[in-house]
Amino acid sequence: MSKKGVLLVNLGTPDAPTRGAVYKYLKQFLLDPRVIDIPWLPRNLLVRGIIAPFRSGSSAKLYQELWTENGSPIKIYGYTLKEKVQEILGEDYYVELAMRYQEPSIEDAIKKMKEALIDEIIVFPLFPQYASATTGSVHDEIMRVLRKEQTIWPLKLINSYYDNPEMIDVFVENAKKYDLSKFDHYLFSFHGTPQRQMKKADPTGSHCIVKDDCCKEMCEANKFCYSAQCHQTAYRIAEKLDLTPDQYTICYQSRLGNDPWLKPYTSEVLKERREKGDNNLLVFSPAFVADCLETTIEIGTEYQEEWEEMGGEKVELVESLNAHPKWIHAVSEMIKSA
Repeated sequence: MSKKGVLLVNLGTPDAPTRGAVYKYLKQFLLDPRVIDIPWLPRNLLVRGIIAPFRSGSSAKLYQELWTENGSPIKIYGYTLKEKVQEILGEDYYVELAMRYQEPSIEDAIKKMKEALIDEIIVFPLFPQYASATTGSVHDEIMRVLRKEQTIWPLKLINSYYDNPEMIDVFVENAKKYDLSKFDHYLFSFHGTPQRQMKKADPTGSHCIVKDDCCKEMCEANKFCYSAQCHQTAYRIAEKLDLTPDQYTICYQSRLGNDPWLKPYTSEVLKERREKGDNNLLVFSPAFVADCLETTIEIGTEYQEEWEEMGGEKVELVESLNAHPKWIHAVSEMIKSA
């Protein structure tokens, strides 16, 4: 009987909320040339000599706030997704979870698939919008691992699903758990990335960061652009919530380094909204399929503290997709249609 292998892949997490484990994770993550896309020598000097040693201690404290008795939320939700998708797809499929960085590794997951005698592999990166540093890196690692195999299975790589209707519905449902009338403004805060990476993704060289509002509409030049896909995700959620363009702002968080990243920066938007007199904000983070350090801590805790220092009242975080039944169904259907 034929059996399709399904590989669900998320970014990763330290094995423990300790400085040593975080250092190991940061080093593997940031040494990826698709994440920090500068030449090998300066990248290694930067990561090994500055970022990983100096950030591992402070990051470990944040992971300690995030950690649960069962471990990292990103793994907990990942394993739940794997189990539920396996139930829906049935015995014709073999589902594995992997992390791009740390454990469970992509290499170990593919080894298990080989032992399960699968006939093909469907790779499902857990990133709704395509970016070189996330989905691109996953695909790159898949290729690296498979190059060592004598037989390379038929392979299907899912690229993005930024406008999937069921996924959009989950964010909308989660937002409606709140009294929407009490919020002065809405933020769609996506994970940031350097502007230079967006320029590299523009095959024309004449659209990205060149034309005004280059990400506002999808076109041939930006159909694989991370920022353009982020805009489309936000538009669809806003439309379902009957939000007008002046009621929400699309912005980017988690900036690293001094080079220009995608703008506007979420931290600067917070200042602007407070200057306009806003007291309560509702924040979506639709680049993440599971709540993690960048949502629970960065938005839910750190931005809340910044907001209070500015005199605001509440920055409310909309729960991510996590283990919502509609999200599990959406993943299953996208895999079947692949």
